[in-house]
Amino acid sequence: MSEETVQAQHRDQEDQRPPENGLNEDSARSRLRAILARQEIGLILILFVMCAFLTWQTDTFLTSRNIFNNLLFFSWIAIAAFGETLVILTAGIDLSVGSVMALAGFAAAWLLTFSPLVESIPEVPLVVLAVIGGLIAGGLVGWINGKLITRFNLPPFIATLGMLSIARGITFGATGGWPVRDLPASFMLIGQYNVNISVWEVPLPIIIMLVVAIIVALFLSETVRGRHIYAVGGNEEAVRVSGADPKKIKMLVYTTCAFLAGLAGLIMTSRLGVAAPDAARSYELDIIAAVVIGGTSLFGGVGTILGTLIGAAIMQVLRNGLVLLGFPAYWQPAAIGAVIILAVTFDYWRKGRSSL
Repeated sequence: MSEETVQAQHRDQEDQRPPENGLNEDSARSRLRAILARQEIGLILILFVMCAFLTWQTDTFLTSRNIFNNLLFFSWIAIAAFGETLVILTAGIDLSVGSVMALAGFAAAWLLTFSPLVESIPEVPLVVLAVIGGLIAGGLVGWINGKLITRFNLPPFIATLGMLSIARGITFGATGGWPVRDLPASFMLIGQYNVNISVWEVPLPIIIMLVVAIIVALFLSETVRGRHIYAVGGNEEAVRVSGADPKKIKMLVYTTCAFLAGLAGLIMTSRLGVAAPDAARSYELDIIAAVVIGGTSLFGGVGTILGTLIGAAIMQVLRNGLVLLGFPAYWQPAAIGAVIILAVTFDYWRKGRSSL
């Protein structure tokens, strides 16, 4: 074989060998496709389109007052939705979150206005006691929900639907239908204080929401118990075989869900400055819708806290947009219900495709 022929074969082999730059480019494209395929990217795009449309159609959407109010309302909905995400990840549901928000707010307000406590405890320690009392009230409801579901094998829908009425009934019965007013100023700082960050004044509820989001997200992704929560929604029997107790996991998620709903109720009550027995009525619809729109599957095992955060923002922008566009108030629940149906339908369609 001549030297020229050998050199030609070497050149052919080098031409056929994929260049390293090509591999790097393919890897970069793959990573980009993986990022763009994440459902959160699609949700962010939807949120951006909604905001752009409302900015175009109204003169008030981008005003500081409107944005400020949206952020505040969105914060306590999102905090409650984080807890609901844990429940839905296990293929459960908690319909009592709205009533728990009202109950926790009332429990804190009652402690803050109970004469023997007001006369014997300084204001700041009393506020701390009231906050703890409200959180305990919320967590207790979740613990009862968990017991009804794990000990007495009640369907989550039935157990939490009953607790929805019980918690709301306790709030109405204890107040006689009247709101609790005259709450101390130090308590209302929780919902009304703004933190100066650079040139912005960020409402404290937003900071609390972000901290809770980070904590819950890290819990789900970085702890064994968090992975068990996903596993219970995917295959409960496999979790049991692996040595974990699905009942304990369900007790944890229902208690945590109500605890976070209680925290959301405290922030809401602090912001409004009054604990009304009908507060947070029908909020469970917004909360569940935020979770489902955020990509958490009602079948369990799939979902993220980031998705829920974006879903809560979408729900708030939708509700605010209906008001700004002059959509009749009595028809707004119908629009919200339609969004919930579309989100659940998409979840079923996605589940059907993944099973093919």
